[in-house]
Amino acid sequence: MSINIVFMGTPDFSVPVLQQLLQDGYNVSAVVTQPDRPKGRKKVLTPPPVKVEAEKHGIPVLQPEKIRLEEAYSEVLAYEPDLIVTAAFGQILPKAILDAPRLGCINVHASLLPELRGGAPIHYSILQGKPKTGVTIMYMVEKLDAGDILTKVEVPIEERDHVGTLHDKLSEAGAKLLSETIPALLEGKLTPIKQNDEEATFASNIKREQEKINWSKTGEEIYNHIRGLHPWPVAYTTLEGQVMKVWWGEKVTSSSTDPAGTVTAIEKDGFVVSTGNETSIKITDLQPAGKKRMDAAQFLRGGQLQVGTKLGEANE
Repeated sequence: MSINIVFMGTPDFSVPVLQQLLQDGYNVSAVVTQPDRPKGRKKVLTPPPVKVEAEKHGIPVLQPEKIRLEEAYSEVLAYEPDLIVTAAFGQILPKAILDAPRLGCINVHASLLPELRGGAPIHYSILQGKPKTGVTIMYMVEKLDAGDILTKVEVPIEERDHVGTLHDKLSEAGAKLLSETIPALLEGKLTPIKQNDEEATFASNIKREQEKINWSKTGEEIYNHIRGLHPWPVAYTTLEGQVMKVWWGEKVTSSSTDPAGTVTAIEKDGFVVSTGNETSIKITDLQPAGKKRMDAAQFLRGGQLQVGTKLGEANE
């Protein structure tokens, strides 16, 4: 069956999903994404990854600042989509769009709903130390990630996974799941399942204050904190009152009785920091204030750090 699809998505996560639709031979008549945004220190105006991909295939691109405005959504509806597919688009769709396609609007969401509704489900799945997460495809409603579920797939979270690796696994899993879901949807083989709102948890976008390491937590929690913010937005602590980003660390067993946040050992490839339990963290990859990211060995060659130094105290 030939159907007309409008795809909505913005970041890297959305790209394999769009690629899958094209690979499966669907007619994607338009792509809707966020406006180009300034990026980096030089604030260079940069198009979203989905726009770049769409333009490679000659697909018309719409970039409304606010999809809820009539002039924006009427432009989308002019394409008369049979189905709208979204993946990390970044805006809530108005009822006028949700009601328009005869096959509805479906969303590819990177969690096992109703867990982790919201904009940062990949981060929270690691921050919370979950053993698994996954992708859910559901109908869209006016409430955030609350629509009826069509299909789901589980993805295990490995011990060394971080947001970057898990993002890529989930993006690929989402594309594959969509490839299986659309034919079943068209053939009427899917029974939508209502979400239990009482079981819902939320993963709102990460705030700056959430990035700071609390050394009094357990080593396991701090390890999850570091990898749950790697490679963006990156965890941080303070050293002598200056922000120090912690790009990576390892769990190590320690018998130290020093207060949490104390440097207890300096090794060739990193330095060990005490936590709230016997699992310490060895910082191996960091970025001192005003400097570039570097491995801990390079940082330690400067000789500024000594055993007994306390992290995360001054000016806090």
